[in-house]
This record gives sequence, structure tokens and C-alpha cells, in this order.
Amino acid sequence: MTSESVLQRLAQVGVVPVIAIESADAAVGLADALIAGGLPVAEITFRTEAAAEVIRTLSRERPNLLVGAGTVLTVENLQRAKAAGAKFAVAPGFNPAVVRRAAELDLPFTPGVMTPSDVEGALACGCKALKFFPAGAAGGVPMLTAIAAPYRHTGVKFIPTGGIKPANLADYLACDAVLAVGGTWLATKEAIAAGDWKTIAANCREALAIAAKVRHGS
Repeated sequence: MTSESVLQRLAQVGVVPVIAIESADAAVGLADALIAGGLPVAEITFRTEAAAEVIRTLSRERPNLLVGAGTVLTVENLQRAKAAGAKFAVAPGFNPAVVRRAAELDLPFTPGVMTPSDVEGALACGCKALKFFPAGAAGGVPMLTAIAAPYRHTGVKFIPTGGIKPANLADYLACDAVLAVGGTWLATKEAIAAGDWKTIAANCREALAIAAKVRHGS
């Protein structure tokens, strides 16, 4: 998939489940819960040893799910994600070496930013979407709005992540600079470990309802 098509799909759903999963055995159940909840997208973070195997399993078993890799801190992480079938990758920070390698691999990549200097570095590397992280701790919507303002003419969009939950989701989505919002509350480690697929699906439906109300007035 091209970077543009990935970003279009993320913008369409508006909310990206950010997931740390300990075992690939739970991968298909997780995928089916996300799909049942109307969110056919998953950012599988490299915070666990199972990440690459989970991405591989999801890419093979549920090809209609848009599967990406998160917490991609190194070129090695990036290459493992690509080999496993990830369609996009995300990092909490801006590492020019990882950004360059992602371009070489033709893997859509969203680096993390928190300051104007981060934004300018990422723009200089050709990035079109940036992860604003950690969104809540960095100042939330007011901070994001202030940072985004000088770069509005560039067309860059942001995916705020960190400290976001149903109570403040609408505030983030109402920000013009936001492409989509990343959330860990949608599919927690605890829910996955318990096989609580109903709760995960319900969380997805709730998030989509909030997104629809903000973006479409419905």
C-alpha cells in the first residue's frame, strides 16, 4: 500500500487501536474483535517479544485488517515489521535513520514528535503524518493546536497518542490538524489476556460513535 492510501484509511476510521499483545495465540481473536467493532486496523507495538509473530499471523489470517507496527525504535525493528507483513510503522520519536530506511523499504512511516524542531526534522525527511506523543503529558489539544498552527500550510497531519480515552477523544478529533487518534484503551493487555473480545468490540464501537458525531454530525 502507498503512504497516501494508508493515511486515507486511517483518516476514514479516525481511531487507531494501539496494542501490546503478549502471544500470537490471541492474534486472530483480537482481530475478529476489532473487525466486529468496526475498526479493521491494528498498530501492534514492538513492546513485546511476540510483536513480529502477531503481525505475521494477522497479515496471513486476516488480510482485510490494516496491520501496522508500533514502537519501532530501530532499523532492525523496522525491517522485522516489514518482513512480517506490516503495512505501516509508527515510532514514539523521530529517528532520521529509521525514517530513511522506511522510505527505502517503501513502508509508510509515522515518527513521533513533541516540539516544533521535531516537526521540522520530520518534514525535512518527507513525512506527511506525525505522531504527537505523549499527547496528554505534552499539553493535550491546546499544545497540539499551538504546534500545528505554523505548519498548517505544509499539509502535515497528526496522530495524537498517549493519555487519550473516550472522555477526551472528541476534543482531539475536533482539531483540524488531527488525521486520526491512537488509543491503547481500545484493546488492553488485560482484556486480550482474558479473551474479553466483547469488551474490545464494544470499545471500538463506542470510539467510532464518538468519531462519527464529531466528524459527520451523526
